[in-house]
Amino acid sequence: MNNINIWLLVLEICYLALLTFTCLKIIYDTRSIPKTLAYFLFVLLVPLIGIVFYFSFGINYRKKKMYNKKLEVDESLKAEFKEQFNEINKRLFTTTDATLLQNLELIKLLSNSKGGNEMILPNEKAELLINGEMFFPKLIAELKKAKKHIHIEFYIYEDDEIGNQIKDILIQKVKEGIEVRFIYDDFGSSAIRRSFVRNLVKEGVQVFPFNKLRLPALANRLNYRNHRKIVVIDGETSFVGGINISDKYINAEGKELFWRDTHLMIKGYASFSLQRIFIADWNFSSNENLIINKKYFPDIEITNPKPVHVQIASSGPDSEVPNILYSLIQAINLAQEEILLTTPYYIPEQILQESLIIAALSGIKVILLVPQKGDSKLVDIAARSYYEELLDAGVKIYFYQKGFVHSKTFVSDRKLASVGTANLDARSFGLNFEVSAFVYNKELANQLADEFYKDLENSVEIVYVDWLGRGWFKQFSERIIRLFSSLL
Repeated sequence: MNNINIWLLVLEICYLALLTFTCLKIIYDTRSIPKTLAYFLFVLLVPLIGIVFYFSFGINYRKKKMYNKKLEVDESLKAEFKEQFNEINKRLFTTTDATLLQNLELIKLLSNSKGGNEMILPNEKAELLINGEMFFPKLIAELKKAKKHIHIEFYIYEDDEIGNQIKDILIQKVKEGIEVRFIYDDFGSSAIRRSFVRNLVKEGVQVFPFNKLRLPALANRLNYRNHRKIVVIDGETSFVGGINISDKYINAEGKELFWRDTHLMIKGYASFSLQRIFIADWNFSSNENLIINKKYFPDIEITNPKPVHVQIASSGPDSEVPNILYSLIQAINLAQEEILLTTPYYIPEQILQESLIIAALSGIKVILLVPQKGDSKLVDIAARSYYEELLDAGVKIYFYQKGFVHSKTFVSDRKLASVGTANLDARSFGLNFEVSAFVYNKELANQLADEFYKDLENSVEIVYVDWLGRGWFKQFSERIIRLFSSLL
């Protein structure tokens, strides 16, 4: 045997050892069976590249303590919160409100320590904001009212007209002596990394990327994105939803692509939950130790005789359990008449797919609204592979045709509504840092349901028989891509 053959044999043995190690690690570390099988296929069918991909994107390094929620609470405030919110909790479980009673199991789920200890909290109001045309004027007006601090966190922040308009307000507020803290995702907001951020810092705005992209951890940091959109003003007014800071979210006259999205403004105690999430993200991003005290969690007066109850769900690769996924499943299970879902990306965990099928087979009206054409061809193909099972069970599916629907909303029985940042896909439920607001209020749920049905007027229903008649090549390609859908 010559030297070349010996070296080839050594390389083969080393590769087989590496492949065996990788497969064992996939089995040990990956909780999801579909994802495990997808990784297996990839590392076996795509030699070496599949292994590199798995170690770059497949391992949850953040769960291995890369992300540390540093939260220090002022002791006097902790005692005050405990007394105050214990009283709220007592009243909740003696309530006669039909909406709260129907969803008590969901409330308990999010209140569980593994679910984030997120209490349901009373608010003066929660206001639905449709598209950038409603969101940006409201956000700007509230930013201008700020008297103590502004905390702002976005996945995408663009260096464009609306981005610079908000930047100027932030700078002006700093000049007025107001604290302004700004977190951006280094991947989603790559356009502002340099001169835009430098200008903010120069003017006194405190700015940090959530997860700065540096080699050699570049691939893994790309994998774990902060997809949250949070604004908290003076600890009392807050915003959460699907809209980023970009001109593309404003549907100006003559604009080529109509962008349909939904956001929520909250005035009240639920802002405390969003504030806590922001401070945890800030402490991680800045390596500071911003303390939870009265400065950021002030006394709030609720004058509304029928306060709007809101519960915030947050999740990410650092969470003990996938809170937003579990909350959505529980809400589906508790529905009695109607479920309305809007998402730009539908690549569900199996438990979500089956929950919707069970609901439809149980006689509940289930309607899913998705874009006819998304911004990712592979995701579109993978998503379509899940529709046949839903249609067969009686789920109605509509393609939105007016433009691109980017909303992430849920309505149950016109009583419970959810607006947030999480898509209905594996990335949102396990890899991204996400946040959603669950609103237990008939008025807002009815408003969101009405908006949903308005969107259906600009949509076309998928007819089951026609869907089955798609060409064999389409159906085959969808099934092939579905094998790797957990990795998209």
